[in-house]
Amino acid sequence: MSEAPYPLGLRLAGLRVVVVGGGTVATRRVPALLNAGADVLLVAPELTPALRAQVDAGRLRWVQRRFTPADLDGAWLVQVAIDDPLAAASISAAAAQRRIFCVRADDREAATAWTPAVTRHGPVTVAVFGGGDPRRAMTVRDAVRDLLAAGQPLSTDPVGAGVPANVPGGRVALVGAGPGDPELITVQGLRLLTEAEVVVADRLVPGLLLDELRADVELVDASKIPYGPARTQEEINRIIVDRALAGRFVVRLKGGDPYVFGRGGEELLACAAAGVPVTVVPGVTSAVAVPAVAGVPVTHRAVAHEFTVVSGHVAPDSPASLVRWDALAALRGTVVILMGLKNLAAIAATLVAHGRPAQTPVAVVQEGTTGAQRTIRSTLDAVAADVTAGDLRPPAVVVIGDVVTALTP
Repeated sequence: MSEAPYPLGLRLAGLRVVVVGGGTVATRRVPALLNAGADVLLVAPELTPALRAQVDAGRLRWVQRRFTPADLDGAWLVQVAIDDPLAAASISAAAAQRRIFCVRADDREAATAWTPAVTRHGPVTVAVFGGGDPRRAMTVRDAVRDLLAAGQPLSTDPVGAGVPANVPGGRVALVGAGPGDPELITVQGLRLLTEAEVVVADRLVPGLLLDELRADVELVDASKIPYGPARTQEEINRIIVDRALAGRFVVRLKGGDPYVFGRGGEELLACAAAGVPVTVVPGVTSAVAVPAVAGVPVTHRAVAHEFTVVSGHVAPDSPASLVRWDALAALRGTVVILMGLKNLAAIAATLVAHGRPAQTPVAVVQEGTTGAQRTIRSTLDAVAADVTAGDLRPPAVVVIGDVVTALTP
């Protein structure tokens, strides 16, 4: 086919789209159709488990049989996702008779419509046709995706930041930056960071993420050094709200996940009280990620069916502690302690006093997922001394339970 395709964006919300076939090709194509709001009819004798899950969730309708021309009645588009050329040709013929565009997975030249290579970056969707060469299209698509991810501006507004034109005033995004490795931030979090006008960052935020900010971004250091000088939470709330009320897009960048001991809830409430819209972007929490990279699964079949995440910044005997350490000691599962290095000796002694075996395996991981990661493996009765001898320092994650040795040969 020598003719160039005519690029077009289809608005399929509420419109019938027929997908013929229930294999891997359909599994890839159906999610985008559902995301576009299409009324999807799936015709196939059998389905992949992923497609069956979509059917069970009520997101699409499945006709469990082979295709018949009547299946196209009322359709606006048909996607042929089978590898039988004769059957696919018959579907194409039925579509042509009804003047319905037909995408063919088996034969692009016989199709009346092509699916481009697509990348999405917030409100922007980039679709690339490669002149009939899917590899070329994907190569160009990936290059565009990388440019967008690297922080190329999405807006020509002289104020900057890429805030969509239909969003009045300022706004805030609470973004989890992950456990330390800059590549562990989510795709959405990275996109919003490249659009920000103001970034209010914690101490545990990966430094390379800040290094990649545009030169015109205002960076506010909201570091909270443990047991040392710190901005008060009220001051941080004020900075976030004031910048947003001034019409700017503020990203509150927090280590880990905003809602896992990150006080993100307090910041959201402050914004809500001021009438500032907030987007919450979850982050990869160190409670799970750091043990994983150190070779410790927080759950493991026949070893642990539960895990509990606890803040250890308050000593067990403190009246301010909200943790039932006696109840934790009685559990058989994994205990993950964040911000507990200072009180580790008291925590370990309390767990042992309440019945957790003294020889329970323990792992302490300092600066997990970063180049400075260090791990000490010990037991509950010896871990505090071992951490002192090893000179481990915050931030560190403590894992208590038999999972610590589950993957040890």
